[in-house]
Amino acid sequence: MKKPQVPVALEGYPFIGFAALTTLVLAILDYDCSALLALFTTAFVLYFFRDPDRVIPEDEDVLVSPADGKVILIEKVFDDRFVKEHVYKVSIFMNVFNVHVNRAPCPGTVTQVQYSPGMFFSANTERGALENEACALTLETRSNRKIAVVQVAGLIARRIVCWAGKGDRLMRGERFGLIRLGSRVDLYLPQQTQLEVSVGQKVRAGETILGYLP
Repeated sequence: MKKPQVPVALEGYPFIGFAALTTLVLAILDYDCSALLALFTTAFVLYFFRDPDRVIPEDEDVLVSPADGKVILIEKVFDDRFVKEHVYKVSIFMNVFNVHVNRAPCPGTVTQVQYSPGMFFSANTERGALENEACALTLETRSNRKIAVVQVAGLIARRIVCWAGKGDRLMRGERFGLIRLGSRVDLYLPQQTQLEVSVGQKVRAGETILGYLP
C-alpha cells in the first residue's frame, strides 16, 4: 500500500510547487499585487493538503470517523451496492477548509475497491451521493462484519485518490486516501452498531468516535 507523507499529503506537492513557483516569478517581475495574491493562493493550497497526525482511540470495537467535517445524514437503508444488507448510512460532508485525508474507521481487510465515474453535483445533496464520481472501499472486520467507506466527489472536487488495494490490511485511523476540495464520505455500517454521533456534529478523522461495532 502506498504510504503518504506527513504533514502534507504527497498528492499536494505538484500544486504547492506550481503555486510557489508562480509566486516567485511574479515577485521577480515586480508584479507586487499579483505576487501577493499568488502567495495567498500558495498558503491556501498548502493548508488544504495538510495531513496532521491524530491520536487514535485504542478500544477494541471502537469506530472512528473516516473524515473531517460535519455529519449530515444518519439513516437506516438497505445497501444493495456494497455490503448487500440493511445498514446504518452515516454521511460526513467536508468543506474546503477541512482536512481531506481519509482514514480507516476500524481495523479490517480490504475485500473490494469499486471506482465509479460520475457527475460533480454538490456533495451534500442526495443527487450528489447517488450520481457523483465515487470510490467505495469494502472492509471485513475481525468479527467478519462488512462495512463500506465511500469517497464521493463534490461540486468542485475533481479527483478521488485511494491508496488502498484489495487484500490490504488497514489499521484503525490509517490513512487510505483523500479527495480534492469539497466532498463527502459515506459509511455503511451494520445496524447493530452502537452509534455515538448525531446529525450536525463536527467530527475529526481518526479521532472522533462514531460508535462501537457489534
